Amino acid sequence: MKSPSRVRSWSPPASAFTGFRFPPEVIVLAVRWYLRFNLSYRDVEELLVERGVEVDHVTVYRWVQRFTPLLADAARFARHCPGDRWFVDETYVKVNGVWRYVYRAVDQHGQVIDVLVSAHRDAAAARRFFRRALTTLKVMPTEVVTDAKPVYPRVLDDLVPPAWHHVERHANNPIEADHQLKHRLRPMRGLRTDRTAQMIVTGHAFVQNLRRGHYELATDVPPALRVAAVFTELARAI
Repeated sequence: MKSPSRVRSWSPPASAFTGFRFPPEVIVLAVRWYLRFNLSYRDVEELLVERGVEVDHVTVYRWVQRFTPLLADAARFARHCPGDRWFVDETYVKVNGVWRYVYRAVDQHGQVIDVLVSAHRDAAAARRFFRRALTTLKVMPTEVVTDAKPVYPRVLDDLVPPAWHHVERHANNPIEADHQLKHRLRPMRGLRTDRTAQMIVTGHAFVQNLRRGHYELATDVPPALRVAAVFTELARAI
């Protein structure tokens, strides 16, 4: 006679913080400080030591790399739908001593739509950037504003043919004035890998959107406290 099957009890999924020596509050605080302020990993280490938490700057680096995508992913369902006017441009940063291009787009409301680190500034990179943004957000713009680089018309005709491509002089001023990456990355004394660079510019864009209120999170909290409240809320979700 067969024995009755055992009933497995349900257990909640393990927290992303399981196995880490430091509590979630410390880890999330370190990640938030690094993404929000012009701090190096050593700066964050020093600030934590002042608060009685002794942690190496390499550990802070690992926390940022581990938890930035988890926090951003947990928030994506609360993100506002981007507008239909996209302003696209490129800036550049040094990665391990080599210049890399950073493709960025913002909408007419100031929401950062997406960012992409690329070794090249060509049609393939532009196509990869737009495909990534369109696939992730599932939103089709009606107008795209770029500089006069000749690769854009071909890419946009293929990927967003209904959109009006605007290339008039000064039309891209909103995103030209929005670049903050170089100022943000200066204390870091350089990035080591393309993967790290992509992670950091994505995290920077995520916090920038939080500060500007482009997520339906912590809406009843004063703007100065919004990022801290959101990080605390998201930590419970991961």
